[in-house]
Amino acid sequence: MGKQVISKKRVADHGEVFTRKREVNAMLNLVVQETERIDSRFLEPACGTGNFLAEVLARKLRVVESRYKKSQLEYERNSVLAVSSIYGIDILQDNVAKCRERLFNLFDKSYTHLYKTTAKNECRNTVQYIMEKNIIHGNALTLKTAGDNPLPIVFAEWSPVNGSMLKRRDFSFKALLTCGEEPKQMSFLNEPEQLNMFSDLGDYVFIPRPRKEYPLTHFLEVADVDKQ
Repeated sequence: MGKQVISKKRVADHGEVFTRKREVNAMLNLVVQETERIDSRFLEPACGTGNFLAEVLARKLRVVESRYKKSQLEYERNSVLAVSSIYGIDILQDNVAKCRERLFNLFDKSYTHLYKTTAKNECRNTVQYIMEKNIIHGNALTLKTAGDNPLPIVFAEWSPVNGSMLKRRDFSFKALLTCGEEPKQMSFLNEPEQLNMFSDLGDYVFIPRPRKEYPLTHFLEVADVDKQ
């Protein structure tokens, strides 16, 4: 059997099933080069407790360790980049919490093992903060958050700049999914959610507009942005 379930009720109410490790690896091996690219982004729209995302992150962290373990700073930069490339959505809050915790523990186990006495809590805080932004409690079908007051799902893009700096830009999930469609007006901004442009080949293309851009921030300080 390739699937596991927690309860029949959760299957009936939410269609919840979990894919076993063997099947996860078999599917990821079809795109093995992408799973081993530190900055290659992955989104699981029904991530559960993170069976797929945990394996993707584990593969990326093995690459980071093999390349950068001799330099703690380089390891920290690139492990944060690996973490920032992992995205997930789940409709069940307990799954979201478990997925975030699972991904953080994968990072922390490797980080603490390599740098027992010099590991920084600031780096751990950065990873936890990114997980909170990247693993969303929401509904990938409605493109909105779950709960009593659903809002459009928004994902943060984290891009490294000049070594230790990160550039964050927030995009609506809807805009990312509709880049091939005619842009629609966003009533609260009164401007298109996508930018119309032509490619080098003359094709008509749509580039999503960020909802919000943040100033460049040192990767060890991104968790402090909301405190300002």
